Amino acid sequence: MRVDEAEFFNRLLDYRNILYLCHRNADPDAVSSAFALSEALGGTVGLVDGCNRVATVLIDRLGIEVVDKPDPANYGFVVVVDTSTKAQLNDIELTSYCVIDHHTTTALTENAEFFLHRNTTSTVEIVYDILKVMGAPINRRMGIGMLTGIVTDTGHFKHASADTFKTVAKIIEASGVEYGEVLDLMAATPQDISMRIAILKAASRVELDRVGDMIIASSHVSSFGGSASSMLINIGADVAFVGTTKGDSVRVSARAKRDAVNAGVNLGQLMEDISNEYNGTGGGHSGAAGIDIIANMEEVLHKCREMTKKILEKSLGTTAKEISEDEIESNEDEQ
Repeated sequence: MRVDEAEFFNRLLDYRNILYLCHRNADPDAVSSAFALSEALGGTVGLVDGCNRVATVLIDRLGIEVVDKPDPANYGFVVVVDTSTKAQLNDIELTSYCVIDHHTTTALTENAEFFLHRNTTSTVEIVYDILKVMGAPINRRMGIGMLTGIVTDTGHFKHASADTFKTVAKIIEASGVEYGEVLDLMAATPQDISMRIAILKAASRVELDRVGDMIIASSHVSSFGGSASSMLINIGADVAFVGTTKGDSVRVSARAKRDAVNAGVNLGQLMEDISNEYNGTGGGHSGAAGIDIIANMEEVLHKCREMTKKILEKSLGTTAKEISEDEIESNEDEQ
C-alpha cells in the first residue's frame, strides 16, 4: 500500500528493532537516508553487500555504526532504502518489510507491507520530508550525510530540479552545515587504481553509433561499469552503456545526458523493458539506470544501442549510423 510521509512515520512507530537496509555497493544517498531515519526513529543501518568509495568515507568521517550483511530475521521490521529491485539486495529473503525509494520504477513494492515512493532526484529528499513531518531536528552529522547523498545522486546537481535546491537550502539552514564541508569530504575520497584502469579499458574498447548529433557509446569492463559509463558521458557520449559480467550474470550500467533524456531517452524504462525480456531485474532513473540478467553481454549491449537508436531516430527525424574508424580518422584530420 502506498503511503505519504506522515503515514510512513506513523506506521514505523508500531515496530521495534528496525533495520534500515541499503542496496549492495551502497551509495551516499542510501547510507545517509538510512542513517537519518535511524537517528530520528532509532534502529540499525545495514549494508547488504558493502558500499562505494564516497559512502565509505562518509561512514568513517561521521562515525556511522553499520552492520555488514545483516540477517533480516534478527530484526523486528526492515525498511528497504533507495532500492528498486530484489537483485540489488542480492536476493536476500525478506518477510515483513516496507520500501522508501525514488527511482523511476521499483519492483519491491508488490510484497511490501507499505511503501513511500516519489520520483525525486534522491531518496534523501523524501527522508527530509519525513523528518519535517515528525518535527525531528537535523544535526550536523545528518546534515553532512544528507547533503552528500543529494550531491552525488544528482551528479553534482546536473540532474537536480528546483525542488532539489529548495531541499538543500532547508537542510543547510536546519543543520548549520556549510556546503564547502561536503565538497571537502568528497574531495578527500581516494581514487581507486583499479577503477582508473577499468575506465581506460572501457575507453579503448568503445563502440559508437550516431543519430544526428547524438552519440551512443557502448563498452565492457570487468568491474566499475557505473564509473566507466559516466566517464564515457563526460568525454563526449550522449548515451553510454557499459557491461560487466560475473559468472553467467551480466550487468549493464547506463547513463545519458540531459539532452538525450529531453529527446525521449528514459533509461529507467529502457532497462526495465530489456530486463523483462530476459526475466531479469532492471530500472533506475531517466538519466542513470542498470540491469542484471542472465544473457550474452554482446547481445544485450547491441539491444541497448538498437532500442536507443530507434528512440532518437523517431525524436530527431534522422537515421542512425555506425561511426567507423575511417570517419574518426577523417574527423581528426579535419581538426
